[in-house]
Amino acid sequence: MIEEGRIFIGASRNPDDSINKPEYLDLKFGNRHGLVTGATGTGKTVTLQVLAEGFSRAGVPVFAADIKGDLSGIAARGEPKDFLTKRADQIGFADYEFDQFPVIFWDLFGQKGHRVRTTVAEMGPLLLARLMDASEPQEGVINIAFKIADEAGLPLLDLKDFTSLLNYMGENASELSSQYGLISKASVGSIQRALLVLEQQGAEHFFGEPALKISDIMRTSNNGYGQISVLAADKLMMNPRLYATFLLWLLSELFEELPEVGDPEKPKLVFFFDEAHLLFNDAPKVLIERVEQVVRLIRSKGVGVYFVTQNPLDVPETVLAQLGNRVQHALRAYSPREQKAVKTAAETFRPNPAFDCATVITNLGTGEALVSTLEAKGAPSIVERTLIRPPSGRVGPLTDGERQQVMDRSPVLGLYDEDVDRESAFEMLTARAKKAAEAEAAKRAQAEAAEQPGTTSGWSLPGFGGDDDNRQSRSQSRGRSSGYQRETVMEAAMKSVARTVATQVGRALVRGILGSLKR
Repeated sequence: MIEEGRIFIGASRNPDDSINKPEYLDLKFGNRHGLVTGATGTGKTVTLQVLAEGFSRAGVPVFAADIKGDLSGIAARGEPKDFLTKRADQIGFADYEFDQFPVIFWDLFGQKGHRVRTTVAEMGPLLLARLMDASEPQEGVINIAFKIADEAGLPLLDLKDFTSLLNYMGENASELSSQYGLISKASVGSIQRALLVLEQQGAEHFFGEPALKISDIMRTSNNGYGQISVLAADKLMMNPRLYATFLLWLLSELFEELPEVGDPEKPKLVFFFDEAHLLFNDAPKVLIERVEQVVRLIRSKGVGVYFVTQNPLDVPETVLAQLGNRVQHALRAYSPREQKAVKTAAETFRPNPAFDCATVITNLGTGEALVSTLEAKGAPSIVERTLIRPPSGRVGPLTDGERQQVMDRSPVLGLYDEDVDRESAFEMLTARAKKAAEAEAAKRAQAEAAEQPGTTSGWSLPGFGGDDDNRQSRSQSRGRSSGYQRETVMEAAMKSVARTVATQVGRALVRGILGSLKR
């Protein structure tokens, strides 16, 4: 049942439960995106593993988030178990063999995988505002902050860089507002508080260097298998907004960096977005529009995006329309919303006259799904009730020791495990403020010295200078100091940055469709 250029998903069944035919996903349509949905416990994770194994075996790199830790077992050879061999026999899968796949483990916190980071600049204002759940005025201030940093050549690498820039903006709100638009000190303060919350939630681990290179999740192994990048997301899921924003940033990076390839024979990368509802929950309209645009356009760059979620209603209709390959596991229909979801799921399939989709969806067993993939000229196939094939890798998590062994022989070992803190906005603004403070102190000392009494006794003979000269000297000193206006340290830093801006006209950095920095 394993064929060149196709991924074997499972075998469809006739109404009398006899085996109908094998069901495949053509690799040439793998970049047309997909959707895997179903209630908890219906087999979505196993389906994700089957698809990831199929793409990897075909030499296609895969990126997937591991929410519960179960997906890590894909790095180990599968073990004979009754339910696996029974399913293989049930669908007539005579070619079934156990296998292990090349895996790179990633973890934002560096505990269950290699550190994965990006910089604040590469994240961009739109996604950073989403991460902080910023209001419209706050989002405006964030955009201004990025504009100032880009024009002034201030690298925003980590959260302390962004915090120092906000401090600078707050101190000089009046001057900057006349150039960039209203900068409210209240908005700056609320953004700073939001950054503090992010730090407490562990977001500081995400921002910094070395930043993740897209090429490191697009590797192939020595045996020609595509590397499967598995993001440990069990701890990350404690902050759902950070999880969703990170994956969306990664998707935008792929869009910005990869060249156009049209419709390749197989994808360049397949991206599985588990718990996809977190991406769209309470998302502003502009963000949903950008996501829809990225999903629509990234296909021509050879990237397939597969959303994995419990309910098809979790994905907006504009995005849902872009997903050509569908695997629908069982749904429950107890509440009105669940009944609507069943109806929506049934209506998205090309109907099969042999059964009623809406009825079958609520009666599917574990490891069974309605499957429709693109075929022929890209038209969806007739939906089939399908028994999903058993995976070749281990079903279940790795032990900590096994995970460490995989990491020790990883092709990216040592590339991301240590933090690099080079000069950036924090150090540059601090240095400028220090220099301005020293200059101010020197001016004050000079002014005070000029006002001190001279070495003379304070009187002299007429015509020999003395008091007259001293008075003139003091008058000149006062004249020089009378025009001096005291400026704060941050005002001096502002002037320094303004000079830098003046020398860097035309060097503003270019940002992409989701606001991320184009490298």
